[in-house]
Amino acid sequence: MSVAILDASALLALLLGEPGADKVKAVLTDAAMTTVNMAEVVGHFARADASENDIRSLLDPLPFERVPFDDELAYAAGLLLPLTKPAGLSFGDRACLALARRLRVKALTADRGWGPVADAIGIEVETIR
Repeated sequence: MSVAILDASALLALLLGEPGADKVKAVLTDAAMTTVNMAEVVGHFARADASENDIRSLLDPLPFERVPFDDELAYAAGLLLPLTKPAGLSFGDRACLALARRLRVKALTADRGWGPVADAIGIEVETIR
């Protein structure tokens, strides 16, 4: 059972040794991430010209659950748009929040703009820095 859902920004903080990495490391083995957010992390490294093999070598061994983005998550994330639009949250942000809401666990992010949205959608958001 997952205790936290990782946003792409949280996993990147861990991988890049940024502030807040310790908070992510503390929950990594009990965390989950949507495949949408995983794609954001892959994209970050692809933009830096990392090869697919190098990206897989970095990400595949990490001990968190990958959750496929299914129809139910698509609806849940889409229905969050009116509540998250004023805060400027992205599709990836909503994917993370939708999974956290589904599993009734906190979401970890480096993005400070999620705070006001958390209460409106009824989940806990922990900002890692």
